[in-house]
Amino acid sequence: MHLPAMVFAITSRRTSDKERREFLLDRYVFFIIIGFLSGSILYSWLLPKIFCHVDVTKYSRDHNPGTANAMKYAGVGMGSVCLLCDVGKGFVPVFVAAQQLERTGVLFSLLIAAPVAGHAFSPWKKGKGGKAIATAFGVLLALLPYSYVVLILAASYLFFSLVLVINPHRLRTIVSFFVLCAAAYLLKINIFIVYACLLISGIVIIKNLTPEENEAKQWRLLGRKLF
Repeated sequence: MHLPAMVFAITSRRTSDKERREFLLDRYVFFIIIGFLSGSILYSWLLPKIFCHVDVTKYSRDHNPGTANAMKYAGVGMGSVCLLCDVGKGFVPVFVAAQQLERTGVLFSLLIAAPVAGHAFSPWKKGKGGKAIATAFGVLLALLPYSYVVLILAASYLFFSLVLVINPHRLRTIVSFFVLCAAAYLLKINIFIVYACLLISGIVIIKNLTPEENEAKQWRLLGRKLF
């Protein structure tokens, strides 16, 4: 191959690689934005308000626009619909993105956490969103073939609800998400999914740090009070 042709081939390949990187970057950013906006729709506040004329943030002590309050103040039927929507808004954008993009890089970690951040800091409620627990389950469920991390989170909740019972619920949530992070690291799964678990857990824990008024803390092991 003549020198001019070789130079042209190398330059073309570099240009092609640069264009591919820019294209992938645009795709990651696109899905991060879509995920955040999807998560920012507070179904557990919006649907009861539209169909039941109930503002769950005004009735509840914690003023949280979440599934538990939708169940409590708008009924089990409406609460179940809200639960599916809150899980789905995390699952769908992450699942679609994971089928089209490489599951590597910090941008993929941000993409996974985006719906959770959207729910927790919804711009439609001036940054005062929900605790993002159901949405966190949704995004973790979308991480095939690593969806078993959601089973770890579910098992933690069950253990701290039935065996070593931690009250109130917000403390149970904090401990369960700490367990999720530790398990994801120890199991040596995809490091960028570990980063995502850290981001998700950080958001959920921050949203659960504020204690409720007259909150009583209690730990019980198989029904026996520890402290």
